[in-house]
Amino acid sequence: MTRVLGIEGTAWCASAAVFDDGGLGADSEADAATGDVRIFSDAYEPDSGGLHPREAAEHMRNAVPEMVEAAIAFVESTYGPASESLDAIAFSRGPGLGPCLRIAATAARALAGALGVPLVGVNHMLAHLEVGRHYAGFSDPVCLNASGANAHVLGHHDGRYRVLGETMDTGIGNAIDKFTRHVGWSHPGGPKVEREAATGEYVELPHVVKGMDFSFSGITSAAKAAVDDGTPVADVCCGLQETTFAMLTEVAERALSLAGGDELVLGGGVGQNDRLREMLATMCEERGASFYAPEPRFLRDNAGMIAILGARMYEAGDTVSIAESRVRPDFRPDEVPVTWRDDGDGGNGATPTPGAGPNSAPTSASETDRTQGAEAVVEMNPGDGLVYKRRLSKAYRHPELDARLRRERTRSEARLTSEARRVGVPTPVVLDVAPEAGRLEFEFVGTADLSEAVSEHSVRSVGRHLARCHGAGFVHGDPTPRNVRVGGERVYLIDFGLGYYTDHVEDYAMDLHVFEGALAGTAADPGGLLDAFEGAYRGAGDGRVLDRLREIETRGRYR
Repeated sequence: MTRVLGIEGTAWCASAAVFDDGGLGADSEADAATGDVRIFSDAYEPDSGGLHPREAAEHMRNAVPEMVEAAIAFVESTYGPASESLDAIAFSRGPGLGPCLRIAATAARALAGALGVPLVGVNHMLAHLEVGRHYAGFSDPVCLNASGANAHVLGHHDGRYRVLGETMDTGIGNAIDKFTRHVGWSHPGGPKVEREAATGEYVELPHVVKGMDFSFSGITSAAKAAVDDGTPVADVCCGLQETTFAMLTEVAERALSLAGGDELVLGGGVGQNDRLREMLATMCEERGASFYAPEPRFLRDNAGMIAILGARMYEAGDTVSIAESRVRPDFRPDEVPVTWRDDGDGGNGATPTPGAGPNSAPTSASETDRTQGAEAVVEMNPGDGLVYKRRLSKAYRHPELDARLRRERTRSEARLTSEARRVGVPTPVVLDVAPEAGRLEFEFVGTADLSEAVSEHSVRSVGRHLARCHGAGFVHGDPTPRNVRVGGERVYLIDFGLGYYTDHVEDYAMDLHVFEGALAGTAADPGGLLDAFEGAYRGAGDGRVLDRLREIETRGRYR
C-alpha cells in the first residue's frame, strides 16, 4: 500500500491531494466514484483576459499553503500523524509557469523535509496520461493531451513516452481563448464556445494537419476575421469547434494507426468539452478501439494526478533529492525515463501492426489483401497487380468538412503523386481518380512498408526523394514510414494526400520533422537512421532546410 500527498501548481490551479492505493478512509464519501484520492483545489480566475503570470503566481503564493494544510488535516484525521502515514511528497516539476512551479516546489520540499519522506518530481503532462491509464485499466494507451498550453499525442516506446504528434504553434485551449478574448468574453473561453456552438451553423475554417502535427494559429485568425466580417458568432463557434476537434481526432487516429494501438486516453482541460469526447469516442468505435476520458476533475489541472503518478514513481524508486529538485518550465514528456512501467515489448510504437498505417498498401503482391489505415481502405487484387483506395467518410466530422477533406485530399494525392514521378521520385502510377467519391486506382508497388523494411539505404532514399519534391516546390505532407514502400533496392513514396505546393523553407523543414518524428517513434535504434536520412537530404537538397529543421527543434513546442 502506497500513500502519497501531491501538490500541483503549474499555472491556474493551486491544488493538493492525497492518494492511497489501498482506498481512502471512511470520511471520503465525496470520492466514492474513485475511492482512492481526495483533492483540494483553488483555481485562479482572472478578472478579464487570459492568464496574467504575476497574478497567477500571487494566487499560488496564497492558495498553495492553504491547500496543503487542508490535505495534511485530512491525512491526520483519517490515518494519524502525517510523518507516519505518508510515503512520499510529489509535486508538479513542469511544464508550466516558472514562478508558479517554484512556489509549489518550495512547499513540496519544505513538507518532505519536515516529514522526513522522499520527494518525487512529476511531469505534469504525463500525469494527465497516467491518471487516465490508472482508472481505465489500460495497459498501453495512446494519449491525447488537449489543454490550454499544450496539444499533443503520446505513445510509449522504448522506455519513454514519445511525442507522436503535437501542435506547431499554440495549445488548443489557448487558441480558443484568443478567439473568445477577441469577441470580448471573459476567461475561460472554452465553455462559452461550447455553449454558443450548440446553436450555431457550421462555417468553413482552415483545417491544418501536417502529417502527425497540427496548427491552430491560422484557424484562430480566420475565426476572428469571420466575426469581424459579420458572420454570427454562434456560427463561427460551431465552425471553430468542429474544425479544431476534428484535427485533434484525426491525429489521434493516425497515432493509433502508426503505433498499432487499440486504446486511447484523453487528458487536459479541453477534454471536458462534450463534443470533443463524442468525436473521439466515435472514432474509436469505428476502429474497434477502447476510449477513456477521466471524470472532469481529473481532466482539469489537479494534484490528484500528480499524487497518482508520484506513487507509481515512488514505488519504482524514482525519487529526487531536495538539492536536485529544480523545476523545469519546459519539461517535455519525452524527456522522462519511464521507470514505473514494465510492458515487456517496449510499449506501443515498438511493433507497429503490419498494414495499419495511414493509407498503407498490402504487404505482399501475392496475396489478396484489404487494409484499413487512419483515413482509407486499400485493396489489392493479385490478378491485376492494382491497388484500389477509397477514402472513408468519418462519422466524427461535420458532413461538410468531411466531404471537403475527402475531395481535396483525393485530388491532391493524384496530382502530387504524378508530379513527384515527373521529377524523378519513384511513385505508383495513378490510373484513375474520382474525387467526389474519394476513390483512386494505382499501380501496385513495393513489397513492404518502410516500417517493416527499414534500413539506412531506404531512409537515404527517402531523404533524396523529399529533396526532389522540395526542389520542385511541393511537400509530401505526411512522410511517415507507413507512406513509404520498399521493394528490393527501390523505395517509393505513396499517399500525397496531405501534400501541397509551397516555396517556404519552413514547410520543407516540417516535412523532414514529420518523417524524423515518426521514425524515432517506431524504430528500435533511430540514431544512425536519422543521420543517414539527413546526410542524403543534404547531398540532394537545400542545406537551409536542415538549418531550419534545427531551429524548429529548439522551439518551445518541440524542446
